[in-house]
Amino acid sequence: MTLLSAFALGILFAIGLGLGGMTQPARIIGFLDVAGRWDPSLLLVLGGAVAVSMTLFPAILARPGPLLATRFVLPEQRRIDAPLLIGASLFGVGWGLSGYCPGPAIVSLVTATPAVLIFIATMLVGLGVGTRMVQGGVRTSRP
Repeated sequence: MTLLSAFALGILFAIGLGLGGMTQPARIIGFLDVAGRWDPSLLLVLGGAVAVSMTLFPAILARPGPLLATRFVLPEQRRIDAPLLIGASLFGVGWGLSGYCPGPAIVSLVTATPAVLIFIATMLVGLGVGTRMVQGGVRTSRP
């Protein structure tokens, strides 16, 4: 049941990304180009996501547990540190240069365009490097 639910929710998420225009790199880059030909249309997508999250997140956490898992898995670290800032900066630069972030890029794999294939390949390399750094003992945060 959990696997089927994850698949159904993934499909719903993919449809939402597509309908919201999040799988269109030109639209993303236009949204990020605030000093040029700015396209504010994604503010509706962002605003909708923030409104739903702010409304439902407290109600969900008030439950004794999630519907399809044994416990909630929430971040333990709450402070902003250098690894977080570096990772967020790398994410932002990659998003700004390519117009893709991981979710929409995975949805866009169905197009098999060179841009999305290159993005996915470099994303996987970055994930591999990050994993090796953590496994190799490189500290990513202080206790």
